Formats: sequence, C-alpha cells, structure tokens
Amino acid sequence: MSHQQQLDRLRTDPATAVQVVRDGDTIVVPIAAGEPPALLTALSERREHLRGVVVSQLLGLGRYEYLSEAHAGHIRHSSPFLGAATRAGAEEGWIDWVPAHFSEVPVLIRQGLMPCDVVFAQVSPMSADGLFALGVSTDYTLAAIEKARAVVLELNPQLPFTYGNCHVHIDQVTHVVDGTTALVELAPSVIGPTQVAIAEHVAALIPDGSTLQIGIGGIPDAVVKHLMTKNDLGLHTEMLGDGTLSLIEAGVITNARKNLHPGKMIATFALGSARLYEFMDHHPHLELHPVDYTNAPASASRNDNLHSINGTLAVDFFGQCASESLGRRPFSGPGGQVDFVRAANASRGGKSIIVLPATAKGDTISRIVAGHGPGTPITTGKNDVDHVVTEFGVARLRGRSVRDRTRSLIEIAHPAFRDELTQQAKDLRLW
Repeated sequence: MSHQQQLDRLRTDPATAVQVVRDGDTIVVPIAAGEPPALLTALSERREHLRGVVVSQLLGLGRYEYLSEAHAGHIRHSSPFLGAATRAGAEEGWIDWVPAHFSEVPVLIRQGLMPCDVVFAQVSPMSADGLFALGVSTDYTLAAIEKARAVVLELNPQLPFTYGNCHVHIDQVTHVVDGTTALVELAPSVIGPTQVAIAEHVAALIPDGSTLQIGIGGIPDAVVKHLMTKNDLGLHTEMLGDGTLSLIEAGVITNARKNLHPGKMIATFALGSARLYEFMDHHPHLELHPVDYTNAPASASRNDNLHSINGTLAVDFFGQCASESLGRRPFSGPGGQVDFVRAANASRGGKSIIVLPATAKGDTISRIVAGHGPGTPITTGKNDVDHVVTEFGVARLRGRSVRDRTRSLIEIAHPAFRDELTQQAKDLRLW
C-alpha cells in the first residue's frame, strides 16, 4: 500500500476521530500554535459523554468549550505553563498547574510520570516518504507519540514543513482529519520607553558572535531592535518569533560562529505571524527538535557565548526570581527559563540575563523586593541567577554575597522605592 493510500484509509471526520478517547484517558496536545482546533472542538462537543479525561498541554491558546468549571469532571485541563485561556481556571482550582521544567516534560512522559494515552496534534501535509512535520510545535509531542495508544493528526496545509527531529511517520498514526482553521498568529508587542531602556542595557551585554535564546514580548522585541548593529549572531532557542525573524532577514543572525549546528537555527516551537510560518516552510537552515534536546543545558551550553534573555515578575534581595505567579495567583510557569539560565552559565563566555521593569501597576509597586510573599514559587534560584536588568541598569549577582546583591539590586530599583528598600535591607542586616 502506498503512503497516499494509507493516508486515504486513515482520513475521517473530527467527530469520528475523537471517539478513540475513553473515560480516564490523558490526551497530550502540543504547545501553542500546534494545538489542533478541529479536534479540540469535536472533543468539546463530546465532553458530556466522557468522565475523568485530562488534556495535558503547555500554553493552550484556544478557549474551547471543555475549558469550564462545569465540565472539569468530564474533561480537565492540566498544564505546566499557563496563558490567558487557562490562568483563571488555575486560580479557581478547576485547571491543574503542574510544576516542571520545559526540557523535562518528554522525560516525564516517557517515565509515565505525566500520563499519555492519546495524542492530538496539528501537522503539515505529508511528504512523499510518508512524513508529517510537527512544524510549529515539536516540543514534547514525539515522546508522547511513543507512549500513546492512539495518535490523531489534524492536517493543516498552512502549517510549515520543517526539518530536524520533528516528523511523524504515517505508520504511527491512528486517524487523520483535515483542518481548515488558520494558524494562530501573535499580535505585535507594545514597546514603550521602559522596554527600550531595558533593551539598551541588554544589547550592551551581547557581543558579536553570540548565540541567542530569546523569547517573546515587549522587552525581547525591543532588544531585537537594538541588536541590528551586531554581527554573526546565532540562534539556539526555545521559541522562534517575529523578532528573531527580523534579525535573520537583516543578516545579523548568520549562525556562522556556532559550535553546535553551525549554520543552522535551532528551536523547538514557533509562534508569530503568517509571514514567520511562511519563512519556516522547507527552510534549509532551520531545524526544530524536541525540547529535551533544544533546552537541555548539556546541549545548549555547547555553544560558546550563549546569551539567554528571559523575563520575570519580581526579584528579591537573594536574587531569587519569581516568574510564575503573583503571590498565590498563577500566571505562567517555569517554561524553559531555568533550562537556559543554566545553559548560559555553563557556556564558555555565556551570560544569563533576567529582565523586568522596575515597577508594576503604574509605578505603585516595586518589582525589586526584600522577599517574596507567601505562596510565591521561585523559578530561578539564588544559585543560578546571573545578570538582572531593569530600565535603571544591570546588577551582576553571580558569585556575590547577599549583601552585595542587595546593594546592586537597590541601585537598579525605581528611585521612588530605593529608600524604602534600603531601610528593609538595614532591618535584615544586609546594609
């Protein structure tokens, strides 16, 4: 039987395909734009006929009908990284928030610590040799396919065919449905004076020839604009976005000086514009790999001068970074922050850079704090943190005492809070 004949035999409609789900199953779904909307919509329509089903997914974007407190006994969402669609449910207790480094999710799946019975994933059209590309979301999905009883793919002609270790063979597939929904696009970030000031400090830390890990948001996008005068930068990152695309198109990212995969851009997922997805399609110098490879400090640190840039919500006098919650209110998750902090620290000439505005809520709250509030999880710990950057400057913390860290952090706090922070430091005998 030819690959095309196999595909024709496996094709069905979403309502039929989701019948593979049984009570008590865990369905693993790729991160972000890799989620299959037709399948998740069909699953939602079947929700009242199921009990104890779990959808396990990092950064779910769609607001599907199953995502409600009323239906959590039928289908419950579980995630190591929250977004706008899942934050409220996690705070209210009907969505489960799972502590896990992004790089370790495939290992947790293989070990059975994160269950997987069924995979729903969006893929590119099939190649002549029977391969579908996970395209925009390689992440942990291949590990899930190894464990799953059933693999259901949503074929989307708009999804790019990418190279690397990111392919599913038709022999691994249970059902294929046709998708017609446009890929999720990310709106451009708002860049203001605070983001620009932070970006100027960050850009000064990055020399020519560096390899970058950089995420999304106003600060990373501002940093990208300040890197346009650099030369021969490389890319080994978790997420590919439109900011890095602009550096590639400008000839700033050449990957010429990379130690690992020279000449190639490496990522595990992408989220951005239709223009980004078109750029990725069959691009010979781009590879997507599973997250336990891209984010593993042992592999990423093989690049000399690896510079990681990640955001946080608040930093205390020890340098501890709270990047996941506002007190007990869940906000996101650890993602790959610690993965790349440790990779950059281990890289020869590397730097790990944590960025944050000095204040929140209209300059009424300092993000540099004496200590984090009760129930606040620490993402990057005191022993890993290196550079911390606000719009007021750079604090280099690694290898320094808590007393020295405290002084350096107060220097980059908003001036309106420095006296108060200094008094708190004196009360703690750190001044």
